[in-house]
Amino acid sequence: PSSPASTCLRMACTLDPLAKKMFKGVLLAELVGIFGAYFLFKKMNTSQGFRQTMSKKFPFILEVHYKSTEHSGMYRIREQDPEKWLNGKN
Repeated sequence: PSSPASTCLRMACTLDPLAKKMFKGVLLAELVGIFGAYFLFKKMNTSQGFRQTMSKKFPFILEVHYKSTEHSGMYRIREQDPEKWLNGKN
């Protein structure tokens, strides 16, 4: 019969590849999330039309964008967007 220590070593060896795959999957998901958030922020920061689309579909994300830009010292974007959107419809 095998000893408990050798059984644990065998189990650890079989879980090791699974743990590596899970780690790689989590790391990949985090990287995708970071780059996705960066490109979303960049698009919202440079395109007033995209911010208008976001205000209709995902207003809570636009609110986060406004707060982060205000925190960095840019205060007029929140006020300028609705003015521009109203003037653009006329």
